[in-house]
Amino acid sequence: MARLIDFWQHIPEHINPAFLEIGSFQLRYYGLMYLVAFSVVYLLVIHRIQNEKFEYSKETIQDYFVWAIGALLIGGRLGYVLFYNLEYYAAHPLSIVLPFDISDGFRFVGISGLSYHGGLVGILLVSIFFFRRRNISFWRFADLFCPAIPMGYTFGRIGNFLNGELYGRVTDVWWGMYFPLDLLHTLRHPSQLYEAFFEGIFLFVILWSVRKKEYLTGNFFSLYLIGYGTVRFFIEFFRQPDPQVGLFAWELSMGQMLCVGMIVLGIIVMGIKKRQRGDT
Repeated sequence: MARLIDFWQHIPEHINPAFLEIGSFQLRYYGLMYLVAFSVVYLLVIHRIQNEKFEYSKETIQDYFVWAIGALLIGGRLGYVLFYNLEYYAAHPLSIVLPFDISDGFRFVGISGLSYHGGLVGILLVSIFFFRRRNISFWRFADLFCPAIPMGYTFGRIGNFLNGELYGRVTDVWWGMYFPLDLLHTLRHPSQLYEAFFEGIFLFVILWSVRKKEYLTGNFFSLYLIGYGTVRFFIEFFRQPDPQVGLFAWELSMGQMLCVGMIVLGIIVMGIKKRQRGDT
């Protein structure tokens, strides 16, 4: 048993995050997992269109995905800059968009640092623009997409795990792991796997199982905001805060502060929708 635990704890140290390397250029599993995540969400949405009462065409969904993926990447990047490392990027603005290090020669380093909450804002803004152009109901489209989206997070967080990043806080539990990017080389919570399960599989099972409930029509956007915000808020207690940000009041991380905003927004939107229906 001791050997099995030792093997488990050192798994991240044996994972090469790059599955293709050409010189200084690396193609990482992290990027591949993003492609898998987008594909899974797309297939789930198409399944709903073909088997449930949604009137959208495949072409509309494909067009929306092009816009949404771009918004996710741009919003996620800008969100990371603003929420997590503004001081650094204010001094090094080219690092926001350039995947090269030109301080000592010319070296490909990629672009690291995406914020989920920034990506969410980006998608919301682009969605509003897209829906107005196509005369599409935001709430109807959200009802279609929101139950499928969490499954994409499963693969995104697995990508974080394979990349050895976003690891958890120091722990002494037997299922903790050693991560090569941890300079202290201490046993830590595999918080990426916690997030893959709870933000992904757990939330997906809940939303997917109630997706056909008529009394929830128009409310899946709110349910998604409240559900994800709540799950992420508690998992953040196990995730190592970004060192350049640290913790805020009540020992809350930046991610938790943003999740509180998500939950509040979800409750407000649900209240507005309820009032519009004339519910008591």
